[in-house]
Amino acid sequence: MIEPKDITGLILAGGRGSRMGGIDKGLQNFRGMPLVMHAVLRLGPQVGELLVNANRNLGAYESLGVPVWPDALPDFAGPLAGFLTGLEQCQTPWLVTVPCDTPLFPADLVPRMAQALEAQDAEIAMAATRGADGGEPQVQPVFCMMKTALMESLMQFTQEGGRKIDLWTAQHRCVVVPFDDERAFSNANTLAELQALERQAD
Repeated sequence: MIEPKDITGLILAGGRGSRMGGIDKGLQNFRGMPLVMHAVLRLGPQVGELLVNANRNLGAYESLGVPVWPDALPDFAGPLAGFLTGLEQCQTPWLVTVPCDTPLFPADLVPRMAQALEAQDAEIAMAATRGADGGEPQVQPVFCMMKTALMESLMQFTQEGGRKIDLWTAQHRCVVVPFDDERAFSNANTLAELQALERQAD
């Protein structure tokens, strides 16, 4: 059984925030706290260790009391750059990633992904929301749990110019873990979306 102590949680806060006008998304307030703090409080109880991946305002992120690591790749190379940074710094057999802009993600995200990984003997698990009217699940690839041993595979993929999560995960044994509450995966790419999320939050 995969125990929480064997899992490191990584909060992805390294993006440009281009759809928010270039501001640092993780530091925007939601319910009176920075978005990234919601992720810290929600993910922390589900894992043994926590890390933050950020490329700007490192002092502000470090003030959360969680180790902060910038991308291992240059030029804001996207979520896979954050994955790679997490794998390089991870001291546990498993790494799970969540974005900083989705403050209501499930409180049982990690145990359900861990259970699916074990049941399917998989290397990577990705969350998904159930499709409307029984359609295909909508995969949420930045909610991803992976074996730390995949670091060399990801390093090679990114060195060859790969940037798309699904093209890398397709090289490995993956399991998709469906969640019923689509709202839990609502994210804020723009300030308007952040305000809407604040209004709909319980």
